Amino acid sequence: MPPASSPLHQRLTEHLAKREADGTRRRLTLPPAGLVDFSSNDYLGLSRHPTVQQALLAAVDAAGSTGSRLLTGNSAAAEALETQLAQFHGAEAALLFNSGYAANLGFFAAVPRRGDTILYDEASHASVKDGIRGSFATAWSFRHNDVADVERKLARATGAVFVAVESLYSMDGDMAPLPKLAALCRERELYLVVDEAHTNGLYGPRGEGLVVELGLENDVFARVLTFGKALGSQGAAVVGDTLLRDYLLNFSRPFIYTTALAPHSVVALAAAYEVLPDLLAERQQLFALSDYLKTRLNAVPGLRVPPESHVIHPVFFAGAPGPVRVRQVAAAAQAAGFDVRAIVAPTVPAGTERLRLILHSYNTEMEIDALADVLARC
Repeated sequence: MPPASSPLHQRLTEHLAKREADGTRRRLTLPPAGLVDFSSNDYLGLSRHPTVQQALLAAVDAAGSTGSRLLTGNSAAAEALETQLAQFHGAEAALLFNSGYAANLGFFAAVPRRGDTILYDEASHASVKDGIRGSFATAWSFRHNDVADVERKLARATGAVFVAVESLYSMDGDMAPLPKLAALCRERELYLVVDEAHTNGLYGPRGEGLVVELGLENDVFARVLTFGKALGSQGAAVVGDTLLRDYLLNFSRPFIYTTALAPHSVVALAAAYEVLPDLLAERQQLFALSDYLKTRLNAVPGLRVPPESHVIHPVFFAGAPGPVRVRQVAAAAQAAGFDVRAIVAPTVPAGTERLRLILHSYNTEMEIDALADVLARC
């Protein structure tokens, strides 16, 4: 092995030093115990739901899946879950992946081919952008939530054209204009791909997602449903028609070459989906708290929460304070008993550093009031 003074080691050290100087270096931290949760993606508390926990204790008889789905890792439980997912979300078929990241990577690197075109929202998740890098298709970003810009980009598009969006964006908490995009895709025979990571479980009559709530199931070519948010578990699925499932099973490398989800994850997901339709009151509470937080924090001088944010709320400070100051405010909030996190570059563009507050059905107005007081003092 080359010595620690090698050119590679020096380059790695320099890059980390620059991050340190900019205040943007990432580090692992343990989740603080006993803090009020304004940070996790467990919107409905399903990770701790007694029905899900009891299902885990009763059903799991193996610790690991032992291999990929195409070898020894398939199971009747996994296939039953895929059938359950397809029926619940109003699709022909579903295919499980180990994470939303793997699902996006696997879809975009496999389905669009050379000569095709991918148009993706500039605010798309890193997993979408990484999947696009793995594709031989031509790709252009369009301005965030700008349907007119999609239409302008179509003038240069060739082959099968895919339009990739998130139903609810994870950094700003705003929604894609899905009805307008669906109408455009119908008119121009485009393939709409919607990542429902942050709307799966929350929207729709039973928590089926925003696509179902809007009645657009037949207008969306593929939906990516992540389970690490409102479902309180892990993994993801791509839902669409049977042909898409079979194609991904044959050509999606993150599916083919990855050890299958562990049995306990499959059991937990099946149980969570059984519980989900009964959580209407929890979803309504979540949305009410979301509106309350926007009103409460926007009344604090120097703070701004965009009115279009839903469930996920970026909190911006007057004067663009920079990453170091935003992290100091997050630390002060944690010291006061609130799990609040700073989001800084390169996750978001430099100059747009913010706190990101995530609401849950188990939060309260009193907790929001107390947090608003802490932020006002900061």
